[in-house]
Amino acid sequence: MFEKLKQYKDLRDKAKQLKDELSQESVVVEYNGVHVVMDGNQEVLRVEIDPPLLAPDQKEKLELSCREAFNQALKKIQRLMAEKIRSSGSFNLPGLS
Repeated sequence: MFEKLKQYKDLRDKAKQLKDELSQESVVVEYNGVHVVMDGNQEVLRVEIDPPLLAPDQKEKLELSCREAFNQALKKIQRLMAEKIRSSGSFNLPGLS
């Protein structure tokens, strides 16, 4: 029993370490004048829109709205994925079944 708990703790520790490492990574994508910066934990850090694409007084508000919309969409899809994994019953941790 204690060995299974230790395996679970080790797995949890490795997952946390990986998450911490991924948080230090980032990617930058540019597409048609829109720049998106996302970290390794799939959080949108920044959205920038090239000024010629819109009026100056809209730029900051639109960038913030895009960033928040992307992050909310990612959170929703992550929750949906977690629910599907739980309901399928096909996600078994080694040594804990």
